[in-house]
Amino acid sequence: MPTPVRSNTQTVHYKRDWRVWWRLLRPHTLTAAFVPVSIGTVLAVDETPIHFPLFFAMLVASLFIQAATNMFNEYYDYKRGLDTPESVGIGGAIVRDGISPKTVLLLAWSFFAIAMLLGVYICINSSWWLAVIGTICMAAGYFYTGGPVPIAYTPFGELAAGFFMGLTIILISFFIQTGTITSTPILVSVPISILVGAILLANNIRDLEGDKKSGRKTLAILLGRKRAISLLGGMFVVSFLWIVLLVFTDTISPWTLLVFFSVPKAWQATKGFIGKTKPIDMMPAMKATAQTNTQFGFLLVIGLFIHYWMQ
Repeated sequence: MPTPVRSNTQTVHYKRDWRVWWRLLRPHTLTAAFVPVSIGTVLAVDETPIHFPLFFAMLVASLFIQAATNMFNEYYDYKRGLDTPESVGIGGAIVRDGISPKTVLLLAWSFFAIAMLLGVYICINSSWWLAVIGTICMAAGYFYTGGPVPIAYTPFGELAAGFFMGLTIILISFFIQTGTITSTPILVSVPISILVGAILLANNIRDLEGDKKSGRKTLAILLGRKRAISLLGGMFVVSFLWIVLLVFTDTISPWTLLVFFSVPKAWQATKGFIGKTKPIDMMPAMKATAQTNTQFGFLLVIGLFIHYWMQ
């Protein structure tokens, strides 16, 4: 499931131009789609020559699903009165830039339609079972903030995001290249799934007070701020140690230890939440959490590719 990011408090006013639509996409979240597709594909290099049209189709479809999920998030949070012109962490197309809610919703469904067309191409060249999996992924994206009981309002947002945007996309990307699933992509998906979940947890830590007032029951609310921050730090630690374990067991190359260059960003993210209570003061930590996922993922891809190149 794509990784949407929600809101809290700061007033910003923008001019109405192409940047309105760019902000609506929430581009800082799109790496959560790019990274798992790249990892699943580069893991397949050891098994078979890469079918690049399939790679690009999978990549673009994932990006469109991610962007559509962000738009559904923007639409439904607005409809429920959660987003205001003072909100932080949203695209702001509706409440600040005057784009009609109907336009945002129509654009979201259009992006889903494009992803479905790309999915047909992927299924034709791999397996039609992927149509079922893809439909489930899109449904999860919609029901993150849509439907009577949105996933975002429950303690399961982090788990759902990690499962769909980590494990599922990596395995699909690997499968469409190789026609099979092995233990390696499953094991490698673990830290990526954790870090995708960390983005949602960081978002919920930032929005804890507002979410509590709106009746949400997020994991951060159930744990409390201090324990939620501790969990976030623990998720970072487990992600890095998991790579060490995979290297130690000769599952992946020592080159993947390059991910440790992203440790400073993870530390910045965790430290940035400590002692903060105002959403605007936690924005740098929220940004650092997303950057940790991006840096970790890209460094992992680079390490895997170096291993293949040096063989």
